[in-house]
Parts: sequence; C-alpha cells; structure tokens
Amino acid sequence: MAKVKYRYNPETLNYDVITVTAKERLIKWGIMVAASVVVSLIYFAVYSYFHDTPKELTLNNKLSDIKFNYQMLMQELSYIDHLLSDVQKRDDDIYRVVLESDPIPASMRQAGFGGANRYQSLEGYINSSMMIAANRHTDRIIKQLYVQSLSYDELIFKVLNREQMNQSRPALLPVSIRQIRNIYGFGWRSRHPVHGDSRMHWGIDFSAVTGTEIFATGDGTVVSTGWGGGFGNRVIIDHGFGYRTLYAHMHRISVVEGSEVKRGDIIGTVGNTGTSTAPHLHYEVLKNGRNINPIFYFYYDLSPDEYVQLLEQSQNDNFFEEEW
Repeated sequence: MAKVKYRYNPETLNYDVITVTAKERLIKWGIMVAASVVVSLIYFAVYSYFHDTPKELTLNNKLSDIKFNYQMLMQELSYIDHLLSDVQKRDDDIYRVVLESDPIPASMRQAGFGGANRYQSLEGYINSSMMIAANRHTDRIIKQLYVQSLSYDELIFKVLNREQMNQSRPALLPVSIRQIRNIYGFGWRSRHPVHGDSRMHWGIDFSAVTGTEIFATGDGTVVSTGWGGGFGNRVIIDHGFGYRTLYAHMHRISVVEGSEVKRGDIIGTVGNTGTSTAPHLHYEVLKNGRNINPIFYFYYDLSPDEYVQLLEQSQNDNFFEEEW
C-alpha cells in the first residue's frame, strides 16, 4: 500500500492529501535516471583516469613484455660484444703474431653497413627507437663476425701451409760460419767505406774469401739475377709469404731467373763486385717490402753459443778498418 502524503493548508488549517499526477511521476523518474547516468559517467571517467581498462591492461602488459625482452636482448648483445672483442684481441695479439700476419685494422672491424635509409621501414612506430637500436647493434655484430671469419680463413690457410712456410722462411746463414772472417751488422753505419758518410745499412755483410759458396737461406724462386748497380752481381729470391732475400757483390752466380731453389742450395760465390772494397757478401731480408734485421733469422744451423757470438760480431763498427 502506497504511502499517503499530506500538505498543510494554512487557509483551511487542515492537512490536504497530496495528489501526484502521472506526468509529475514521469518527470521525477526521468530526473533520477538522468542524474544516475551523469553520476555513472563521472565515476567511469574518474575510474578510467586512474585505472586502465582491460584492453589497456592487456596492451600495457604486452608492452612491458616487449620492453623486458628488449632489455634482455641488449644485455645479450653486449655480452656477445664482449666475447667478440676478446676473440678479436686474441686473433690480433696471438694467432696473427704467431703466424706472422698483420693485425686487422680497427676501421675494418668496426665498419658498419652502408645506406642512410637502411632502417627506414622501422620508423613511425611507438617503439621505433628500440627496434632501430637493436637492429643496428645486431648488424654491427654480424659485420664483425664476417670480418673475423675471413681472418680465420686466412689463418687456417697459413696453418695448412705451415710446413711450406717454415721451409720458405729465411733461416740459414748464407755463408758457412767456418768461412766467415768478420761481420758488419744491420743498422746505422757511422762511416761508409767508399762514400765516407753516415748512412743506413739495410743488411748484414759477411767477410769471406772470394769463391766462398753462398747458400739460399730458404725455399723459393729466383726472381732476379745479374748486375745490380752498387750491389754488383746480385741474386734476389722470392720465398713467398711476403719474404724476399738479396745476395750482393757476388763473384759468380749459379742460378738463373725463374729457377726454383731449396734451402741450402748453392746460388753462387762471394765476390768483390759493385760498390765494394773487399770480398764479402751483402745479405738482406725483406718482409712485405720492408727490410728486417737478418740476425733474427739465423736459427736453423746455429747453436746458442754460435748465435751469441754472431750477434756480438754484428755489432762491431770497425769491420772495414780491421779486415779491409
């Protein structure tokens, strides 16, 4: 039973029954519904501001997973960078030194991929910066691994040809130690015996009597014979692997251009030709076109004591005064 509501009537001093029409009821109900909708919208707006919707929660969770995976990926790439740097250092400082190969230039190892728009397809996304950074880092590692693989290919080839390289490397005295009278070493010459000035001496001189046999110091191919100006009669042998040897002031040449020689083969005899004041052999070792002190390559047929004696003699600066 509906409640009956009354209103006080001051004119009659009585309480009159309040009668509500259907229209008034409808208006009142409409106001309540409208107010409820407004309150609900306000509540939803406030809640949405401070809380994510289920769809947003899902997307945010996926984004968090992506960022976490990106961080893990970058950590793995940094770890790979560290390992690769260690491999490169070993390659340059150990493997290539042992196998007598020049280190790979850092500019070649660190070179990136060309093309300014290589990552253009990754631009325009929310996480473009992350994707581009990861791809750039990965590409750099791939390039360095490729360079390292080429380095190992080269070193493997040298290892497989190690025996041939050992036979080819100059390692023998070009003149028998029993036939050597005196030695003048590699380095700055205080006085040239002919020109009288100071100049660099790019080889080692072995004083010996005319006709003393001269030996090839390693396997190789004779690439030049004959007169060589101040060198007089001279022979040049290409041993491969970047090595060449030169034998100058010879009396007689026993090989011809293009002939193959083995270590210990006789290639001629000591003489006094060219810019020379007494019989001797001028001997040079070149590696990749650069002169190297031959004293470091006399290890094939010398005892430690003989090598020390030879080293001391090579440092004598009075070679010409004593013997010539």
